[in-house]
Amino acid sequence: MRVYVPATLAMLAQLVSGRELRAVNGTAFAVTPTLRESYAEGDDEELADVALREAALASVRLLAGAGDEADRDVADRTAAPAELPPRRAVLVAEVDDVKARPDLDDAVVRLTGPVAIDDVIAVYVDNEAAEEAVLAAIDAIDAADLGDEDAELTVGDAQDHDLAWYATQELPFLLEFL
Repeated sequence: MRVYVPATLAMLAQLVSGRELRAVNGTAFAVTPTLRESYAEGDDEELADVALREAALASVRLLAGAGDEADRDVADRTAAPAELPPRRAVLVAEVDDVKARPDLDDAVVRLTGPVAIDDVIAVYVDNEAAEEAVLAAIDAIDAADLGDEDAELTVGDAQDHDLAWYATQELPFLLEFL
C-alpha cells in the first residue's frame, strides 16, 4: 500500500544515514477504504492528495514537538544536522504491513515496522518560502487543534504552501544544501 509518512528534516537525515525510518507511533496516512467512502467524488489522485495533506499537517505537529523531544534525547540532537530549517516533510513509500485506523481518522494507518529507504518512492518538502508560515503554524497548532479559529487560519496558511517533490536519490543533496 502507498503510504504518506509525516516527517521532519531531522528524520530525513536519519533515513539517509540509517537507511530506514520508524514513523512516530507508527502513524502514516493512505487512501484507505474509509477515506474513499467519505468522499462522494474524487479519483485516486485527488484522494492521494488528501492523504498527503494530512501527513503534511501531522509534520507540523512533529515540528511543534521536536524541541521537547530533542531536550529529552541528547543522542537525537547529535545524530541530526544542526540548525535544520523548519520545513514540513512527507515520505511516500510502498509498505506491506499496514493496518487502517478509521477510529483515529479516515486516512490514518499504522505501520508495523520501519520504512526502508528502498521502499521510499519520493519525498515532499517545503521550500524556503514556506518557512515563515510553518513557524507560525508550529506556534499555533495546539490552539488550532482545540478549535481556535485564528490559529486554524494560521495553520491553514502553512498548508497553502505546496510541498516540493524530490526523488529518493536526491535526499542526500537536499539535506546537504539546506
